[in-house]
Amino acid sequence: MPRAYRMGKRAEERDETRERILRATMQLHDEQGVAPTTFSQIAERAGVGPATVARHFPSLGDLVRSCGMHVWQEMRPPVPDAAPAVFAGLTTSAARLRKLLEELDGFYTRGALRLRLAARDRELIPELDGFLSAVEGGVHALVREALPKATEPALNVAFALTGFPVWSELQRQKLPRATFFALWTRLIETGMAAV
Repeated sequence: MPRAYRMGKRAEERDETRERILRATMQLHDEQGVAPTTFSQIAERAGVGPATVARHFPSLGDLVRSCGMHVWQEMRPPVPDAAPAVFAGLTTSAARLRKLLEELDGFYTRGALRLRLAARDRELIPELDGFLSAVEGGVHALVREALPKATEPALNVAFALTGFPVWSELQRQKLPRATFFALWTRLIETGMAAV
């Protein structure tokens, strides 16, 4: 019986250490980005040795993937399977487009800092590219579901104009919310009509 207790206690301590490393890593990523963060910084922030970090996460890719799972749960990005339910009962194009922009605004607001930092380091770390590709896949599924009658060229324009960079630039203008949504809607409608 004491041996089972020791093994359970040891496993619990290992899990706590792993979580402490992940929390420290995500804090450092939020402060300075993913690429500049070193294992030494993570170890210091987590209160462990660099060898402990490496034992739990043998590569940067392992660490980024594990952080990505936590970040995914916090950001709650759109996922393709859930896209149809978002627009259930909305029959007009205007209502569907409005709902799309509200959904994306909520997601981008939750994830703004991390999306910005991940995009900056995307070319340097393949796991970030994979994470952002999955996010973009969910956004594209939402756009397709919102605009079921759009042609492929029009959808491509909509993908571009509903992306995080456009949302981010519009946010920087500090427009009143109604103006922000009206402008974003107009950009998308005009862009889609032009192709």
